[in-house]
Amino acid sequence: MSNSLSRQLRTTLFYALRTAFRLTPMSQATRDRLRQRFLDTRGHWVPEGPKGKAPTGELPRRPYVRSDERAIGYVPYEKGELPDPLPATLVAFYLPQFHTIPENDEWWGKGFTEWRNVTRALPQFEGHYQPKLPGDLGFYDLRNVEVMHEQARLAREYGISAFCFYFYWFGGKTLLETPLRNWLNDKSIDLKFCLCWANEKWTRTWDGRGDEILIDQKHSPEDDIAFIEHVAEYMRDPRYLRVDGKPMLVVYRPGLFPDMAASATRWRAWCAEHGIGEIHLAYVRSFETPEPRDLKFDSSIQFPPNGTSLRSQTASLRLLNPHYAGEALDWRDLSTSPQADKGARNQFPGVTPCWDNEPRRPGRSRTLLHSSPRRYRDWLADRISGNAAAQGFDLVFINAWNEWAEGAMLEPDARLGYANLRATRDALNLSAREPKAPQRSEGSTHAVIHAWYPEVLQEILATLSTTTLTWRLLVTTTHALENEVRDVLAHSSMEFKLLTLENRGRDILPFLVAAESLLESGVDFALKLHTKRSPHRKDGDTWRRDLVSKLAGTGQAETAVSILRSRPNVGMIAPAGHVIGLDTYWGANRTSTKALAQRLGLPDIDAEGTTFASGSMFWVRLDAVRPILDAHLLPGEFETEDGQIDGTLAHAMERMFKHSVENAGYEVLALTDDQGVVTPGAPSTDRYPHAGPG
Repeated sequence: MSNSLSRQLRTTLFYALRTAFRLTPMSQATRDRLRQRFLDTRGHWVPEGPKGKAPTGELPRRPYVRSDERAIGYVPYEKGELPDPLPATLVAFYLPQFHTIPENDEWWGKGFTEWRNVTRALPQFEGHYQPKLPGDLGFYDLRNVEVMHEQARLAREYGISAFCFYFYWFGGKTLLETPLRNWLNDKSIDLKFCLCWANEKWTRTWDGRGDEILIDQKHSPEDDIAFIEHVAEYMRDPRYLRVDGKPMLVVYRPGLFPDMAASATRWRAWCAEHGIGEIHLAYVRSFETPEPRDLKFDSSIQFPPNGTSLRSQTASLRLLNPHYAGEALDWRDLSTSPQADKGARNQFPGVTPCWDNEPRRPGRSRTLLHSSPRRYRDWLADRISGNAAAQGFDLVFINAWNEWAEGAMLEPDARLGYANLRATRDALNLSAREPKAPQRSEGSTHAVIHAWYPEVLQEILATLSTTTLTWRLLVTTTHALENEVRDVLAHSSMEFKLLTLENRGRDILPFLVAAESLLESGVDFALKLHTKRSPHRKDGDTWRRDLVSKLAGTGQAETAVSILRSRPNVGMIAPAGHVIGLDTYWGANRTSTKALAQRLGLPDIDAEGTTFASGSMFWVRLDAVRPILDAHLLPGEFETEDGQIDGTLAHAMERMFKHSVENAGYEVLALTDDQGVVTPGAPSTDRYPHAGPG
């Protein structure tokens, strides 16, 4: 009782103090300093946020999959073209804590590196991707200079122009400097770099807060000079990053200095006197946001997700750990947050591909949901274009190259491979192109067909052959059926590609894999079909033939293609008579469908008046299902096929396609059997002949 009352009093006092703090006039620097002092000494007063939903009897939906399983959208290493010249200088923050040092041995246990934090992480809620494991570079040791050669090579190939190394200086003592020294001494490493003095004290909490200090800072005028003397050797290197010819020196927390402007003046004077010349000073907008000129600095650097206001997703989480006390936020809000202002003066834009510090704060993490390489690509391209238009500087900072314990990394990982690196290269290419209207292909028409019954595939191919369209088929099947299906395809005159997969996820998982491939290849829309037979029903063949004939029969396919080419707002065309009410035909999928909507970052499904395309055959604009593809589900999350007729992830996903299309802002139409087009509208009151209500 007393603990509860004390907590209530602290919460009341916190909000009262916050209101007074916001109303009291003061400089931004003073406000930042007081806020940080409060968090250091009274951080436990901050009220807890909303909690997720703990399991209530039913088992959580957590498939037993490998942490290193490749997700839908995994990208292997691939060479590619970069624009020349590059439209921006991309600078990635770089963490050097991937080698042992005596201090970490003492504080965290012998042999400690950041990899220990990374590998101990556990998923806290459904859909929580942990642990995040490295891909092709492995669990590297940065004392091996060949690792840094490989990192530099990958950075260059994918468009990263420089690394911004975190530099750790504590009153004359440096930590984690060995990799930086190796880089400095090996002139054959061909990549620019700069230093960011991470001038926080080190504490047990990993964030520079708290009273259990491992090593403290000792800022003083004398230390200012000792610091600049030490880093001058780096700034003299011809590879050191320069802005308008001036070496760029970055400070992470200027508010921790007694007088940052005085320190900056000392640095500038020393550099002028010792042959460095003018320097460009920048600070990271992580915890403080003063005007650079007030600090005698030249610029600031955006550092998302810090300094941003994002929507909480915590209350909707389905917890695996009922004691989870962290918070989940929406990564998609980053591009529209106040810090993301791309026209800010003397402020370099920053982006982050993803973020989750669960390894650093087990069970108390800050996790950003709904990030994806494509969303990161679009955001980065926008920042590159906006920065070029707003100011003469062309630098864009990325958080980060290898912050594995904060889930912010461009390096290849086990789940998505080189996806973030490819997205980086794609963003540069997108930004370098002249703006043009979207191109709608007038050539081949793409169809994705899942072939489980080869004899039915023959029937579908016969239907497609009656149209006037030139088809390009992407056919999926299982390894066991590959030869039989290939033989059927070889006897047709249509161009095809055959993709073999494990037998799981019905036709849904194969379609997602195929759709991902087509979307990345620039395909605009496709027809989704499968050799549906439904052997548990007497009308299985009748059901399939009606679906196929309405979508791809004589004149039907031509009508659908004409609509999709001429009306870019149309995202799906379903067969009329097969768009049915969700409230009547939930089946055994209510819980899993609602959980899936949360996982995909889509609004909760209100079954009242909501419909879905039964039979999972339709025309679809691939951009309209990006919310599904950008979730990068694991194949292992889909059940192995064992004759299930309901209640699987594939059945839940069947109910999600139309929901995704509509929430992406597209229109859904239905095609009748006489080439007529209708809007599906409200669910029909007539009984659907191919499924029972439930």
